[in-house]
Amino acid sequence: MSGLAEQALVSKQTATHLVDQLERAGYVERVVDPADARARLVRISPRGEELVAVARAEEAEIDKDWTKHLGAQRMHDLRETLTLLRGITDPST
Repeated sequence: MSGLAEQALVSKQTATHLVDQLERAGYVERVVDPADARARLVRISPRGEELVAVARAEEAEIDKDWTKHLGAQRMHDLRETLTLLRGITDPST
């Protein structure tokens, strides 16, 4: 859980709470780490995979809509700008 918390830039307690909620909802599952039987890995469950597919489809629709309004070049510029800003807000990238 420490690695997940670090990547999400939240405390281990917060990460554990969020994973607990996602697990109760059936979106993720904890499995034994084959490299260390004492450790658990968190992976997306089949139900979670279905939700990811829905989210990706919605993301594609939003991208298409924004591109329609902004045009391809401005959308490209927006993505580049957001990527640059991510470097400021998330130094791990």
